[in-house]
Amino acid sequence: MRRSIFGVDASVFRDIHHLFVQDLGTRRKCELTALALPLTVRRMTDDRLSGLALIAGSAGTIITMSLHPTGHVAAANVEPMIRMLIAVHALALACLPVQFLGAWGLSRRVASPNRLAVAGLVMYTFALLAVMNAAVADGLVTPSLLRQIVASAGSPPAIDGWRMISRYNFYVNQANAQVFVAASSVAIVLWSASIWRSRKLARGLSIYGCLLGLVILLALFSGRLNLDAHGFGIVIFGQAAWFIIAGALLWRVIT
Repeated sequence: MRRSIFGVDASVFRDIHHLFVQDLGTRRKCELTALALPLTVRRMTDDRLSGLALIAGSAGTIITMSLHPTGHVAAANVEPMIRMLIAVHALALACLPVQFLGAWGLSRRVASPNRLAVAGLVMYTFALLAVMNAAVADGLVTPSLLRQIVASAGSPPAIDGWRMISRYNFYVNQANAQVFVAASSVAIVLWSASIWRSRKLARGLSIYGCLLGLVILLALFSGRLNLDAHGFGIVIFGQAAWFIIAGALLWRVIT
């Protein structure tokens, strides 16, 4: 005997005896519109990641130069200054691989058959290696030398010896800083030329990069650029502004 529900034959309802819907899978295959959730976050592309790396690395270098100790310090304040030296240069060293990843992505975005962007990446890699050596000399070697000078306060010959070594370490730091400034400026000029030719980013960035790189190179080779904390800081701030603008443009690229 067949049961009825509200006068309708119960056999019409195939899944009346089960807790699941038998035809659910079949009906989903026949849907005209697939279920989709609205996207509230833009997709993280390689260009956006590269732009973020350039901005983060440049911000780290700005913080490094802003907190870098300058001038002479009394013997009682040597240890706090040493801790600050180590901290800011550790930050600078941590920013270098981030900056390289951003530069790699920038080179891929503005690449053209003339290889200007690739040449810019090669020069910038050379510059990063030089500034890594400068950061190690100033941030890791100098603190040890300062401690030795303070510990040798009762022995003038020992102090003179450690000061001579410290002076040599300063010259090593300056030489690597000069290589960085020259190579990074050439890299920015090459990238700017590639941007101008490829038109893959704003040409205003290209004009700023060419002027910035050429002015820094002219000041460096004419001997007018003193690479102390202030002079080197001017170079870093000028280049960081270029990289931050480039990073922001990469962030806005729609692929």
